[in-house]
Amino acid sequence: MEKTEMSCIDCAVKNCDKMDSKYPEFCLTTHMDEQILEGAMRCYTEDENHKVMVAAAKVEADHYCQYTRVEEIIAFAEKIGAKKIGIATCVGLLKESRILASILRNRGFEVFGITCKAGVQKKTSVGIPERCNCVGENMCNPILQAKMLNAAKTDLNVVVGLCVGHDSLFYKYAEALTTTAVTKDRVLGHNPAAALYTADSYYSKLKK
Repeated sequence: MEKTEMSCIDCAVKNCDKMDSKYPEFCLTTHMDEQILEGAMRCYTEDENHKVMVAAAKVEADHYCQYTRVEEIIAFAEKIGAKKIGIATCVGLLKESRILASILRNRGFEVFGITCKAGVQKKTSVGIPERCNCVGENMCNPILQAKMLNAAKTDLNVVVGLCVGHDSLFYKYAEALTTTAVTKDRVLGHNPAAALYTADSYYSKLKK
């Protein structure tokens, strides 16, 4: 049997969070490639990265366990000076995105949103097998969503329920900073963490 490469996901100690000196034998902190560490730390000296890290830390410190994700996004956007927010939404969560847009506009932000089906292209036009038409013939178009928000010159993008994989392509092509408001999970009411919380009970099938 091939030996599993141990990493942070195999750790139950979490002493790095306490800056403790006792670490597991396989700990990435004590076996860190110093060039990678130094390279990462240098990146935080870049103006945009520094601004984002400071803003994120202030949102956490000022509103820890008090703000919802929507409130955190608003606070973060304010701290980085964002004026125009783009929403990349699943067509199935357009109602939720309209509510989010209304909230953001009430807070003084300009909002520009685009749904995944905009442009109305067939799935087969990009080589998606015809059998996938069982859930609709028109393709989701996350690259178009990213390019439209790029053209709109948004300062911050918010993803609302893009499909797995489609979100990956959106992040890849979006030019503005992007955060996520909703992660799609049709089965669990868009709360994918519920499958992890119940993996030892109701969703034990995930471990088989």
